[in-house]
Amino acid sequence: MSVLAAIAVLAVLILVHELGHFIAARSQGIHVNRFSLGFGPVIWKYQGPETEYAVRAFPLGGFVGFPDDDPDSEIPPNDPNLLRNRPILDRAIVISAGVIANLIFAYFLLVAQVNLVGISQATQPGVLIEQLAPEVSNVATQAGIKAGDVILAANNKDFGTSLQQIEALREIIKTNAGKPVQLEIARGDQKLSLSVTPEAKPAGGSIGVGLSPNGKVVRRRANLLEAFNLGAAEFQRIMKLTFQGFKQLITNFGETASQVAGPVKIVKIGASIAQNDTGSLFYFGALISINLAIINILPLPALDGGQLAFLLIEGLRGKPLPSRVQEGVMQTGLMLLLGLGIFLIVKETSQLEWVQKLFQ
Repeated sequence: MSVLAAIAVLAVLILVHELGHFIAARSQGIHVNRFSLGFGPVIWKYQGPETEYAVRAFPLGGFVGFPDDDPDSEIPPNDPNLLRNRPILDRAIVISAGVIANLIFAYFLLVAQVNLVGISQATQPGVLIEQLAPEVSNVATQAGIKAGDVILAANNKDFGTSLQQIEALREIIKTNAGKPVQLEIARGDQKLSLSVTPEAKPAGGSIGVGLSPNGKVVRRRANLLEAFNLGAAEFQRIMKLTFQGFKQLITNFGETASQVAGPVKIVKIGASIAQNDTGSLFYFGALISINLAIINILPLPALDGGQLAFLLIEGLRGKPLPSRVQEGVMQTGLMLLLGLGIFLIVKETSQLEWVQKLFQ
């Protein structure tokens, strides 16, 4: 059941994305002849006045179809409400609407997580130094830091009970390699001021300590107004981390490529979350929705960003690129994406425990 829950979350996110395209088109009076959730064989369909709605066998995909290139369409090719005949801005709205829908939906999922399920936080303020790493303990030791100390502030930034304070402290340390960081520390009943200089590492500054929440971790439900504020802050944090992840993937592909997750791995992660903490599926959905939006806006063929790039070129040239060029680029991009998807699915399926047992 946990696997089905994870697949259902992904299907909902894809549905939201395609609904974004569909609503943006229909609200402008643009013709839409197909709306499909999933790919592969059709298992259910309904023919509306203009649009065919379908659910297909494999839910990890979907599309909105336009009659522009449908040879069987009875709509005249010069109809002003065909997508290709609309102004560039109208088309840009339709193409980008899926990404916008995913981002908005992610925000409301985070609000729901905080309001309905609650937010985890520590019972005491500050960040606990759980242990010192032996291989670099000379940097922590020289500063006078000890296991069991609680960092209350770093460079005048106070740390409260939020679990995100740990990430905030890590970011301060990471971005201050070779520079002194002023720490306010609680050691028992004592309050100390210490200075530590993070050691420069390939990934940024490090002081060689293990960090954890201070006290027990409890879950607290926020009221609606607080949930909107906390949801916005978490949305901003996830967006920042996601962009940083893509930046590292581009600039340091060799070391980060192994972290790229395909559909099987995503479902596996979601199933684990559903099994251990169903409430966190809201957060899981928001995280995947934001990643789905950012991936789709990349200027790559066969993605929304690729189509927006064609519109930008059209705007600069005053006319679109030749159809054969656009089709060639899109088909090539689609084949590459399908190849990558199949590769990830095969690779990740072969790594599943029950699959490995079959070959033992």
